[in-house]
Amino acid sequence: MALHALLRRNLTSFFSENLLSPTVSNGSLSLHIAYFSTAMETKPSTTPSVYEFLTNKHQFPPQVASRAASILSPSINPEKYDSVLSFFKQIGFTKSHLERILINRPHLLAADLEKIIKPKIKVFQDNGFPSDDITAIISKEPMILHVSLENKLVPALSWLKDLFGSIDKVARALRKSGWLLLGDLENITLPNVQTLMNRGMSRDQVVKLINYMPRAILYNRETLSRCLENMDKMDVVWTPKMYIYAVATFCSMTGEAWERKLQAFREILEFSQDDIVRVLRKSPTVFCVSQDKMRIVKKLLLGTGKYDASSIAEFPRVLLFSIEKRCKPRFEVLGMLESRGLIEEWPSLCLICSLTDEQFFEDYSVAKERANLCKLVNGIEAFCFGGVFASGGE
Repeated sequence: MALHALLRRNLTSFFSENLLSPTVSNGSLSLHIAYFSTAMETKPSTTPSVYEFLTNKHQFPPQVASRAASILSPSINPEKYDSVLSFFKQIGFTKSHLERILINRPHLLAADLEKIIKPKIKVFQDNGFPSDDITAIISKEPMILHVSLENKLVPALSWLKDLFGSIDKVARALRKSGWLLLGDLENITLPNVQTLMNRGMSRDQVVKLINYMPRAILYNRETLSRCLENMDKMDVVWTPKMYIYAVATFCSMTGEAWERKLQAFREILEFSQDDIVRVLRKSPTVFCVSQDKMRIVKKLLLGTGKYDASSIAEFPRVLLFSIEKRCKPRFEVLGMLESRGLIEEWPSLCLICSLTDEQFFEDYSVAKERANLCKLVNGIEAFCFGGVFASGGE
């Protein structure tokens, strides 16, 4: 308390003796006051935030602008991002393309336009990629514009062009997976392709595999080798076409996951080992379905009273069709037709699932209803002209 009183007396003495002293000039007093006033003022900033810049100037949705603003540095004047956005718009990027970039790779706005972005775009243009393909590929995988031009982008595009034979085919593959330009071409991609070709896969099969499952050639070499070893253990001889799907199937899961999948087919679908081998040979992609779908399909089939678990082994592709859009509606139609006496037995599961919607509607709905209507009309005619009315009535 004594210390507090002492400090208060000293401060009071200081201000009364100096600021209020008649010896202090008005100019000196003004200088003191101006100093304290200036030091305490906060000058308003006229620089917009990243969020404001993106929403106000470029009309991006709040959620997109918020995502980008959370990543980009607030210390950089957002106007610097304008040149990148303007360039993208100039070469054909739509608003939806740019929104995807801002969500997945907002850092791209801070990249050097002249040194990083333009040279890579030019490589695509010089190789003959149409603007629509460039924008679709980059917006889906904007990381492409951050990889090394000489060490990754140019060699990868050159290899893909040689493999596929045309830019149109390369573009279709890259639209599906831009990761084909991001992998380690020298140490992973090319050795993996060579491994597959050493096992009998042709050049055309490699192309089909890339189109179906691009990441199959992007796994590290040890992973691909383990997948191929798991295939060998099944002792299945595939046709050239099914071999592609078999490689993709085995590459889609680890060895442990594959063992769990086999167990699920045995326990849930009651497959024998012969069933498993037969299905693997004819429809390997069936083994990509989840255990939940196995249970749902089995329950649906058994619920009809027309099929059992063996029906799935006979036509395993039923597991690949949509339950809600194909299987269930068609079973309901067949049940209704049977209840009306319009069909005596249900067709095979293969036929039910393989028909297009138009074919099924024509064969098992319109035609049956037409037959029912004909029966009804014939019955009325018989009644009217061969019954009561024919005899003149009562």
